[in-house]
Amino acid sequence: MGIPGFSASDLKLVQATLKERFGAEVAERTEIKEAETEVRLSPGDRELTTCPALFWIVGDCAFVISRTGQAAYRAMFYYSVKERFGTGVEEYDNLGDCVITLLKAQEDEDQRRRGETGIR
Repeated sequence: MGIPGFSASDLKLVQATLKERFGAEVAERTEIKEAETEVRLSPGDRELTTCPALFWIVGDCAFVISRTGQAAYRAMFYYSVKERFGTGVEEYDNLGDCVITLLKAQEDEDQRRRGETGIR
């Protein structure tokens, strides 16, 4: 049995979380695309597994969430091929927690890049 794709309610959850993070205007302009990623589901796996993913870009940063099981998600963001970042958590069992933590990690990195401190 394959890994299920993302539902319409999953997409609405991501869109609502983007609205909270970036504001309504940016969220409305941001196209969330469905994609596929190849993931090693466990460190010992030799083969890659094709997993459904969500992908979007805000400003100069791209975001990817891969669904690696029925209720399993992995997330990363990147500014370039050489600047990839994770959240510090290998895998989430809740999409909402995954998206929130991903966006918070990116916000922290964005503030670090701009030399800011504190939370907005």
